[in-house]
Amino acid sequence: MSRGLQLALLLLVPLAILAAAVGLQLFAAKRSAAQGYLVRLELPAVDRTRDLPAIAGPQDASRPLVVIDPGHGGFDPGAGVGPVKEKSIALAIALALRDRLLEGGGIRVAMTRDDDRFVTLSERPSIARQLGADLFVSIHADSAETDGARGSSVYILSEKGSSQEAARFAARENRADTVNGVSLSETSDTVGAILLDLSQREAQAGSAGAGALFLREIRGKVPLHYDTLQSASLAVLKAPDIPSLLFETGYISNVDDAQFLNGQQGRQTIADAAAQAIRAYFARQAGT
Repeated sequence: MSRGLQLALLLLVPLAILAAAVGLQLFAAKRSAAQGYLVRLELPAVDRTRDLPAIAGPQDASRPLVVIDPGHGGFDPGAGVGPVKEKSIALAIALALRDRLLEGGGIRVAMTRDDDRFVTLSERPSIARQLGADLFVSIHADSAETDGARGSSVYILSEKGSSQEAARFAARENRADTVNGVSLSETSDTVGAILLDLSQREAQAGSAGAGALFLREIRGKVPLHYDTLQSASLAVLKAPDIPSLLFETGYISNVDDAQFLNGQQGRQTIADAAAQAIRAYFARQAGT
């Protein structure tokens, strides 16, 4: 193998990763008599739109729609330094929650991803908005430097986090759109301003109401890291007109939590509690 081809192949590996992340078409290296080996990238069209996920459940647009968002995915594993990865935990719990909601009937469900693939932070709430969702629920799992931290938490959006730990958590989650420090998407400052505007109080109140119901339903069934609703400036929750929350299901770095999250019974317990919270939320909305 020539040195020029070796260099071209070395370039193709990181480029392939970036191409998969941002949807570029990567073509094989081709030899040019004048310039040696060349790698060509075909940029996606500016007006290209990603296919929206299917909506499962009743074929009745008047029924409430929840968009479930399994965190991370693809080349982004999320938390976890061992064999248990956040992206897998989040997807398994999200699928269990979807199935539980569909079994109960009356609620439409869509997912930002239903397999192991990467979805940018900006695309996740955008999917919910394009589908006209009534509630957006992002599923995650956390990790800590020590194995003492454990339990679930529920977050809603706030430009000012409820604690320093919430701010650190938001900073980590908001880095999911970077590859080697390069940002794959940007969140406009205007969006943040809109979210805090008085005209968006209804969505924020809905987020707080849904979050409180999640805490109510999981309390006593799942260990809680925080017993009160938390807030953080999380990019994935920045849909200005949709009640949104992030459900941190537990700590992968804790042996007991990891075993609970990685087991079918634990996932089903979490899914059952979350499904009950979502049903209670929509029931309240229908009664207002």
